[in-house]
Amino acid sequence: MSAVILESVSKIFRHRPALFNWLGRERAGETVALDHISLEVPAGSVLVLLGPNGSGKTTTLKLISTMLLPDRGRVVVEGFDTTTDSRAVRARVGFAVAAERSFFPRLSARENLDFFAALDDIPRRSRAQRVEELLSRTGLHDAADTLVMKFSSGMYQRLGIARALIKKPTVVLLDEPTRSLDPGSAAQFWNLVRELPTQGASVLLATHNFNEAVAVGNRVAVLFKGSLAAERNLSGTVSVDELRSFYFQTTGELEEVEPVLVRGIR
Repeated sequence: MSAVILESVSKIFRHRPALFNWLGRERAGETVALDHISLEVPAGSVLVLLGPNGSGKTTTLKLISTMLLPDRGRVVVEGFDTTTDSRAVRARVGFAVAAERSFFPRLSARENLDFFAALDDIPRRSRAQRVEELLSRTGLHDAADTLVMKFSSGMYQRLGIARALIKKPTVVLLDEPTRSLDPGSAAQFWNLVRELPTQGASVLLATHNFNEAVAVGNRVAVLFKGSLAAERNLSGTVSVDELRSFYFQTTGELEEVEPVLVRGIR
């Protein structure tokens, strides 16, 4: 059974010149973010989306969350179409958003999570316990009563993950979730992601990190210039070097080579 299905999905962003385009530098046009993507996420698995900036990873997640609607094709989440059954889809999907403006800066982490728990209709009698559980799981317990306006980018990242999990979603969307985390916090997060399928959730994780993909993924899909370039399973025997080689062979990009320092040359 598939938790998420994308059937020949396309998304096009159309743009027009600004109102005060005195010099005529801007031109009307369109950008194809996704071009007839077909993809399935097996229930209880972690699918990793790999691809360079602009490849369509975030657009894919936004389509699944109903933040965007497809221009062509259809997106189905646990049997519900995102266009016609958006309310049912949103009840099942948790999208980790780490932007500062996604939270109330003059409220604490605990107060923010309690507010969003109320929005997600979590019963009052179990709300406090759920908030405390997620503060601990995301490593924010010691900062629970700190105003969010004082948070670092890494703490915002962890709060965004807690926000996504507050309603116990069955589909979890993560967009570069460890981008601002230190190695210790990233390892803690990987453990958290690996636990989610055992708790009945399916995960889509967009990342640039090959180590992260191998650590948590069951399958990887490579997006490139809005198209699905390739897919493959990630078993326990797939190494980071193998995945890196697969990625660069698939996309045709040149792999960056670390500079070699030669003694005696300044």
